[in-house]
Amino acid sequence: MKLVVGLGNPGAEYRDTRHNVGFQVVDTLARRWGIDQWRESFDSLTAKTARGGEPVLLAKPLTFMNLSGRAVSGLAGFYKVSPDDLLVITDDVALPLGRLRARRGGSDGGHNGLKSITQSLGTQAFARVRVGVGRGDIQAPDGRVIGRPDMVGHVLGRFRPDEHDTISAAVMRAADASELFMAEGIERVMNVFNAAESKQDGKQNGTQESDPAT
Repeated sequence: MKLVVGLGNPGAEYRDTRHNVGFQVVDTLARRWGIDQWRESFDSLTAKTARGGEPVLLAKPLTFMNLSGRAVSGLAGFYKVSPDDLLVITDDVALPLGRLRARRGGSDGGHNGLKSITQSLGTQAFARVRVGVGRGDIQAPDGRVIGRPDMVGHVLGRFRPDEHDTISAAVMRAADASELFMAEGIERVMNVFNAAESKQDGKQNGTQESDPAT
């Protein structure tokens, strides 16, 4: 079984905030697959289906972000999901708005949801797709950063109207990456999506970059 977890905070007050991008990706997958029924299980909203003949469980933890590990470890333990078959989708302020980065494991990078999952599972060796939500830096006309917002307020805030198209496109690409993970694994996702994102960065910076497996 593949377990695909989108991270976020429960409750209407957090809906569509930057911190809840993982929920948006999982909801996008559910809509694509015609799933409209969810059930509560192990502190999560879950939906079970099959893709390519293999069972898949979509999950949105009902714990708050810093307790995500409780939900993920409960689901992984009950369904006997190995870290290799777990994909976590989360926001990342260190990435520019709309950028994706897939990894097979690694540190939590200061993200409380990833930190909780790592602690609960006892390993960092699970795949993750990070969706950039930006830092919200305040820039001078010449591009210099002259201020930064309160980070808690930033991630718990909603996207500005001028950001909606960018983040909507990123959510769709993250859903595509999730489907590729189910079919071919995280290495393939890294090679396809990280390379494409790096090329886009290179075009914007006027350079050629190749970093398919960061």
